[in-house]
Amino acid sequence: MKNILWLLLFAVTSSIYSQNTFSGTITDAETGDPVFSANIYFPEIEKGAVTGDDGRFSISNLPEGNFRLVISSIGYTSVNQQISLPSDAVDFQLKPSAVEMEEVIVSTPFHQLQSQNVMKVERESVSDLQKRGAVSLAEGVTQIPGVESITTGVGIGKPVIRGLSSNRVLVYTQGVRLENQQFGDEHGLGINSMGIGSVEVIKGPASLLYGSDAIGGVLYLNPESYAAANSFQANFMSDYFSNTHGYQESAMVGTSGDQWKFMARGSLSAHSDYEGGDGFRVTNTRFKERDLKLGTGFQNSKYKADLRYNFNRSEIGIPEEMGVQSLSKEPMLPFQNIDNHVLSLDNKIFLKNSTIDAKLGYQFNNRKEFEDEHHHEEEGSEETEDHEEHEGEELHPALEMHLSTFSYNLKYNFPDFGNLQLVAGSQGMHQQNENFGEEMLIPNAVTNDVGVFTTAHYHLPKWDFQGGLRYDHRSLKTEDVSGEVLFPEIDRNFSSFNAAFGTKYSFSDQLTARLNLATGFRAPNLAELTSNGSHNGANRYEIGNANLTNEQNFQVDLALEWRNEHFEAYINAFRNGIADYIFISPTNEILDGENVYRYIQDNAVLYGGEAGYHFHPHPLDWLHVEGTFETVTGKRGDDYLPLIPASALTTTLRTEFQGGKTLLDKYIFTSLKNVFDKEEIGYFETRTGGYSLLSAGFGSSINLGEQTLQFSLSGNNLLNKTYVSHLSRLKMDGIPNIGRNIKVSVRWDI
Repeated sequence: MKNILWLLLFAVTSSIYSQNTFSGTITDAETGDPVFSANIYFPEIEKGAVTGDDGRFSISNLPEGNFRLVISSIGYTSVNQQISLPSDAVDFQLKPSAVEMEEVIVSTPFHQLQSQNVMKVERESVSDLQKRGAVSLAEGVTQIPGVESITTGVGIGKPVIRGLSSNRVLVYTQGVRLENQQFGDEHGLGINSMGIGSVEVIKGPASLLYGSDAIGGVLYLNPESYAAANSFQANFMSDYFSNTHGYQESAMVGTSGDQWKFMARGSLSAHSDYEGGDGFRVTNTRFKERDLKLGTGFQNSKYKADLRYNFNRSEIGIPEEMGVQSLSKEPMLPFQNIDNHVLSLDNKIFLKNSTIDAKLGYQFNNRKEFEDEHHHEEEGSEETEDHEEHEGEELHPALEMHLSTFSYNLKYNFPDFGNLQLVAGSQGMHQQNENFGEEMLIPNAVTNDVGVFTTAHYHLPKWDFQGGLRYDHRSLKTEDVSGEVLFPEIDRNFSSFNAAFGTKYSFSDQLTARLNLATGFRAPNLAELTSNGSHNGANRYEIGNANLTNEQNFQVDLALEWRNEHFEAYINAFRNGIADYIFISPTNEILDGENVYRYIQDNAVLYGGEAGYHFHPHPLDWLHVEGTFETVTGKRGDDYLPLIPASALTTTLRTEFQGGKTLLDKYIFTSLKNVFDKEEIGYFETRTGGYSLLSAGFGSSINLGEQTLQFSLSGNNLLNKTYVSHLSRLKMDGIPNIGRNIKVSVRWDI
């Protein structure tokens, strides 16, 4: 901390002698008119501006050196070019285009536009996902092709990328890896969507960039941005959900000067049990959530810092059976009470033509599960064991786990060597797990990770190449403090070398091909190594395997994309072979009255892909017709892997009208998702029938002078279809997913 303070002092002092400003004008290449609200952004510096009514912009406190500049605006082709700072005022002309506006990808090391990335990354703004009626962030990301969710009701969802989930998918928030005991089947994402700006998804092994556990991909959550320089910003958002009689409220204030920035957001939500298409509510799927996000930033021409904190408290009911029909929002026994603290500090030091990035993170996850004898009355009566009845007495958790994690991510971005960009760095974490409840799922343990890597990008007029190498080492040591031998003693080390290579070739301005080859690895987690007991959330007795080794995979990914001003289409195919795939297998044993499952290893393969199109005829730029198809198959020898999502086809019709004097940015959409029969199933699964879900919605903004009022209305499963998702953990009990749900949203921007 002392060194960080010295760096900050140095940066403030040096800013007196170096205050570079970059300014210019953005105009329409065809008409010469100024372009209003265009984004001008330096990705490496992470600083930008927005044009005013006259098309002018100005960015101050910039370092010296050569940096890439990205200019983007709705209805225009994005510009990406090198700028040498300091620079005189520059005028830019944007060419009109019906292609959707591109954004800079943050989750990859070179911060490029998606069209320029060698690795294909999906990016969606959270506001767009919310407009389609998602109850939670975990549900919202399932709208991205290739991404699904393992659910336990609507309050618990785990992201699935191309058939892989849990510890095979890394989640990043505030620039640090999220650690919240994600090994558990009934452990959800644990992140509130309010205060998240956008979501990026890397499909496939990203171990080169992120180390162990990124064998299936990465879900990268970008926090919302600070207010523009020398401005004040505030907003209030309110959502109502008809199915769960739920609500979500959120308020934010933020202010920014020339160098300092500050923001704060508080959110509160609560939901009753959801109702299926059959008209019955699923008992104890209710949940409540409170969320606080704080941020402060500093930036001058030599140094940038971003300090963020997120506190999230969730109370989530664990459903066991259909029973009490109630609109109460207080969870019944059994339920989870989860506190999650995430503190991150992102430092960036600007040198001549190069930068040093240092991300530091600390997390504390306190997970409690409460269980008791609970007797529910007959269906239709009031419950006798809900949370409210225990408010006057102290509840003792049956399970309490504390997980503290310190992580770091250091990178040096070398000066460009002509067309070559080079990044080298190191990542690591120190993690401690402790138990305090009567029950223990996993032992006390300490985990240490360290990894070093280098990656490079080389650009030619038609070709782009990207590759890199990485070495990781993990040490894991357990400590059994139960007083009796419950878990095997573990003192293991896991190491792995990994590499990635990719290329992008532009056949023409319209046709592009991408080929990516990558290896990845995953060290076995504590549950897989040491489990020895009843797992009530999964209704089974689990026994770990202390001799498990690394999972190691190799994936081939091929993508073809074609676009012009009227039409976009893509097809993306992959094959992911995993050596020593870890899975849990039922046995013929019975312990404590439950079936015994043991962790074992075998080779596995997953293959499939996504395809899609986007038709937006010019000059009818307001009309959008979109379609996506996604499929994945997972096999282990002649057997199919469990929890692989069913193939799905989604078709969407959108109309968007930009501008206006009173009503701004109007839109209407309707979408039909067809999920096919799931016949290829794991050996302890049952087939799942297909279904179709209809969604629709509309929204707009009202211009109130210096303020804006946004409103939207959306509906999911409008036909109130009674269906069961193959990835629902309630499927084994024949409990359907959520029925018709209408969402009303209002946002007031000050």
